[in-house]
Order: sequence, then C-alpha cells, then structure tokens
Amino acid sequence: MGHCKQSDELSEAWAHVYEVVEASGSSFISGMKILPKDRRDAMFAIYSFCREIDDIADDPLPYLEKKNQLIAWREEIESLYQGKPTKPTAKALLIPIKKYQLRKEDFVALIDGMDMDAQDDFRAPTMENLKLYCARVAGAVGLLSVRVFGEKNPARDDVARSLGLALQLTNILRDVHEDADRGRLYLPLELLKKHGVRIENPNLVLSHPAIDFICNDLADIAEKSFTDAILAMARCSRKTMRPAVVMMYGYLAILKKLRARGWSKTTKPVVLSKFQKLWIVLRYGVF
Repeated sequence: MGHCKQSDELSEAWAHVYEVVEASGSSFISGMKILPKDRRDAMFAIYSFCREIDDIADDPLPYLEKKNQLIAWREEIESLYQGKPTKPTAKALLIPIKKYQLRKEDFVALIDGMDMDAQDDFRAPTMENLKLYCARVAGAVGLLSVRVFGEKNPARDDVARSLGLALQLTNILRDVHEDADRGRLYLPLELLKKHGVRIENPNLVLSHPAIDFICNDLADIAEKSFTDAILAMARCSRKTMRPAVVMMYGYLAILKKLRARGWSKTTKPVVLSKFQKLWIVLRYGVF
C-alpha cells in the first residue's frame, strides 16, 4: 500500500513538472527535446525548480515575504538531500539528483541569485555583483545541466560558467526595457560611469544618449564569454553537449540581432523566427 502511495505521489509530481514546463512556452524546451527521456525529464524537473523560484523573485510582494518563500525553498532543498522532499518539483528531483550526482550547492546558488533579484534596489550593480548574480542564476543551471547531459570532462564546468554568463548578459540586453518598467537596471555601474551616466533611474538611463555605448560594451563582454564557452566546449563531447550547443548558437543569434537593431530602440522586441530556430536545431543539434 505504501509503495502504491509513493508511486501516486511521484506521478502527481511529474504531472506538475510537465505542467510548469508546458505553461512556460520557453525556447529552452526545444533544446531539451533532443535528449533521451530520462535526461530530458531531469532537465524539466530542474527547469520547474528554476521557474518556481524565479516566479517568487518576480512577484510584486514585499521583499520580506519573497525572502520567506525563498527560505522555505532552502529548507526544501535540505529535505530533498535527506531524501524527504515535500513539494512536487522536489519529489520529481529525487531520482535525478542521485542518478546524475547533482550538487546541493548549485540549487542553493540559484536560490541565492533569486534572493538578489527579489530585492527592491537591484539597480546598476557593480560588475563584480553582476557577474556573481549571473553565476548564481545562470551558471548554476549550467553546472546542473552538464551533469544531466552526461559530460565527464572537467571542462564541462568551464562551459557552464562561461555560457551562463553569456546567456544571462544576452537576456539582460534583450530585456532592458521590460526590466526598466519593473524598476530594474542590470547594466553595471562601471559602464554607466565610463560613459558619463551619473543617474540610476532605469528609464532615464535607457533614454540617455550614451545608451548605445553602454550596451555595446556589455555585448562585448557577452561575446567574449560565448568565445570562452566555445573554447571549453572543444574539450567536451560535441554529441553529449548538443543541447548546450543549440542554446549557445540560439542566444548568439539573438545577440547579433540586438546589435543590428541598436540600443536606442529597446521597445522593439528581438526574437528568432521559427525558421531561424529550426535551422539552429538542425545545424547544431543533429549530428
């Protein structure tokens, strides 16, 4: 009877994970569909965890309430690693963490990153803080992902860290307008000062004549991180790392389109067409 109850709970947990993944409509999913089912499911469970804590950070609730919800997730991760998860997504993660040796510290780093994001005054961080934030919210996902992909070469962690920074900086550059509407400004303080911008009001920064220079400098840093990721990727199995390769070239294409559009038109969204996405999957995801 107890085994039957466990089985029902696990089925419900996976139903919850699939629901979260489907509802997101994220481009991340197409990159994961090229994985075998066990690995794909593990990635979906990780994605579900990320989505749930990200939703807490984005919630308009007061910071203290968001912090309490994140504390609850910290406690849940502790329970998960003791083999006693209570939340559906954590239950779904139980088998993947054992099967792929997923590290507790990477889940905790993700929560730390969301805690940074949840605070009301995340504006014009120092470059050091911005890189720490990227390492937590994106690099940590990469460190979990490369283990699920099955890559054994230690260079996998270099790929995860470099690609995490590149992807997150690309997200920041793509979403500057949307973030500004939420009172957020992820453009680093050093670049604002370098180009003579002394204000930290997000909308005023975006309308400043120096915005092109600031964003191009950040795009240069993103491009260097993509290059670092490509160099580290060369030491890994191309077949094993296919989902990372697909994601990398998808985001590189977005960064190129952002540069071509320019930074004074931040209200004009940049997206890849279905044909471009398909071409990237065929070019880099099928060997």
